[in-house]
Amino acid sequence: MSLLKQNISANLFGNSWHALMALVFVPLYIKFMGVESYGLIGIFVMLQVMTGLLDMGLSGTLNREMARLSVLPGREQEVRNLVRTLEIIYWCMALVIGIAVIAISPFIAHHWIRAEQLSSSTIEQAVLIIGFILMLEWPSGFYAGGLMGLQRQIILNVINISTSTLRGVGAVMVLWLISPTIQAFFLWQIVISVIHTFLLTLFFWLSLPQAGNRAVFQKQLLKGIWRFAAGMGGTTMLAIILTQMDKLILSKMLSLEMFGYYALASLIAMSPLRLSGPMFFSIYPRFTQLVSLNEQEGLRKLYHKGCQLMAVLILPASIVVALYSYEIILLWTQNPITAERSHLLVSILICGTALNALMDLPHALQWSFGWTRLSFFRNLVAVGLLVPLIVYMTTNYGAVGAASVWLILNVGYVLFEVPLMHRRLLREEKWRWYWQDVLIPLAAALVIAASGKLFINSSMSQFTLLIYLSIISALTLGITAIITPVTRDWLFGQLLKIKSACGVVNT
Repeated sequence: MSLLKQNISANLFGNSWHALMALVFVPLYIKFMGVESYGLIGIFVMLQVMTGLLDMGLSGTLNREMARLSVLPGREQEVRNLVRTLEIIYWCMALVIGIAVIAISPFIAHHWIRAEQLSSSTIEQAVLIIGFILMLEWPSGFYAGGLMGLQRQIILNVINISTSTLRGVGAVMVLWLISPTIQAFFLWQIVISVIHTFLLTLFFWLSLPQAGNRAVFQKQLLKGIWRFAAGMGGTTMLAIILTQMDKLILSKMLSLEMFGYYALASLIAMSPLRLSGPMFFSIYPRFTQLVSLNEQEGLRKLYHKGCQLMAVLILPASIVVALYSYEIILLWTQNPITAERSHLLVSILICGTALNALMDLPHALQWSFGWTRLSFFRNLVAVGLLVPLIVYMTTNYGAVGAASVWLILNVGYVLFEVPLMHRRLLREEKWRWYWQDVLIPLAAALVIAASGKLFINSSMSQFTLLIYLSIISALTLGITAIITPVTRDWLFGQLLKIKSACGVVNT
């Protein structure tokens, strides 16, 4: 198996396991602590993402530089010095983040969050602990980016799988045996953050090429990467604003309980990114290497193969969840009220997330050429147009309005950004992307999943419903894979190999 296939497999398994750990334990978190406390977990996730504003493109830059320099001989000392330089900057920012969140914890507790059951002092304590978690966990993104650039995804996923399992299992044990409080939950997260960041730091430095001298801070190394880092930083900053603005507004306008339902819906709806992320982080370094070696034909083939595989991974699952969101949430939480209040949010949000995931590899193609301007200005325009729209829709239509803005945003990306990109990169490939890479798998998945709605009814037992949804999901995935060119050719190739092997055995 090639290194690229190994990395994709490792990332898919790692991200799927991480998503499974999150989904499995959420009902238990709500059972032990209540929906309001889960709303605080949603605020923690929002703060965790928003602190990415201070990343300044460093983790993405490290990913690209590790991939680029790893195929160039005689650059070992430069690699280690660059890592040390960016590492010092990153840890300083982590310290700033922790101190800032701790400092504003009284304001968040007393003037921002609208809680009915949790006291302001409990919320303040929880937010203060969140500040320490962010300070300790935030640098893990830097080291993960470096391991991805070095194409050490297997060890990265071993670490992530181990710590995510320990994070979820340990949290449930703490809530069950020690204290069913949000403070206890977050204190356990501190322990896991220390372990996670330490392991990533250790294995990243062990993976770097050896050099004759000790790694040192070199300010001049920043001159060669600052343009790309600035572009990545600006793009990331605007993307975070776009993806988190709804949660920021809703955390103020809704009760903590209702925000908890929105956070629950967001958790489910963001699941496609668990599948698209492995593809992005596996293929992006390879894109960068092909660009560095000027292998245009190899780049074109990998682009379409990756985009079609991405569509097969993302669209069947997303469409099934969108069409059967009420039934899925009911089976998952065993709570009709939770299902009723969150299922429409899930359906709208996951459609937007699926489109967002399909744009991952076009973004990877742009960044592999060091071209960040299109992404930056796209997000700049989107912020200017959609932030007022989020405020308006949230004010007039509540959480459903805010969710609709996420869908509108990503429809715009697919319709407008792809044509602009292909005017400069892989110029002859635009319509193939729309037709083969997106529309064929989309149509197949939509027809099969929607057909299943004709035979579902409310009288089904939960076990029957579970079996039915499993069959619909399998059929949707299987038929989409058969109809999509890249996966169809791969499946037929595997059948021929099996047939050939059987023929040899019979002979």
